[in-house]
Amino acid sequence: MSNPYGDVELEPRSMRALAHPVRLAILSRLQGYGPSTATALAPLVGATPSVTSWHLRHLAEHGLVRDADVEADGRQRWWEAVGGGFRFAATDDESQDAASLLTRVLIDQAEHLPAQWARDAEPLLEPQWRRSAGLSNTTVLVSADELGEIEAAIEEVLAPYVLRKADATAKPAAGARRVRMLRYVLPTAPPDDTAPVDETSAEVETS
Repeated sequence: MSNPYGDVELEPRSMRALAHPVRLAILSRLQGYGPSTATALAPLVGATPSVTSWHLRHLAEHGLVRDADVEADGRQRWWEAVGGGFRFAATDDESQDAASLLTRVLIDQAEHLPAQWARDAEPLLEPQWRRSAGLSNTTVLVSADELGEIEAAIEEVLAPYVLRKADATAKPAAGARRVRMLRYVLPTAPPDDTAPVDETSAEVETS
């Protein structure tokens, strides 16, 4: 499996450990905004500092977070994410069950983001940002190998921009902003031999 971003690759046990809304929120916050403490993270992830600290230790057991090397007074423990992201794949029955569990939690966590963006951010965007913002919904007719090639090509395009987040020497273009790209890849179930093949393709963009 290609991994151009250098993401942490999860084993089934780690998938199950991460399939928790608070742990996902903690890891996402550390990946996106850098080192933090349990006290600072707590109100952002909807948990008390003690519960947040417990989840951080659990994430550390699975190699997803670690102690951060930051200047501090020693009264609080600072944490950072290991890697900028994570990835997982189902290769057998055990990993299939764990991957399905984590996928459902990830979808639940992300489902409110488009509506939140449309409500809070989209009305404030300048025209140059509106042109590339919004929703794309495209259906293609491909084989499993072709879908893998599409995913690999997308990651190759994105990799330089993903990796420069962690490069202290990299300077983004003037006016650069954080942009979240949600990519749902949803193959249909195995076809019924009596059903017609759907050969339609449609794309809708809104801004």
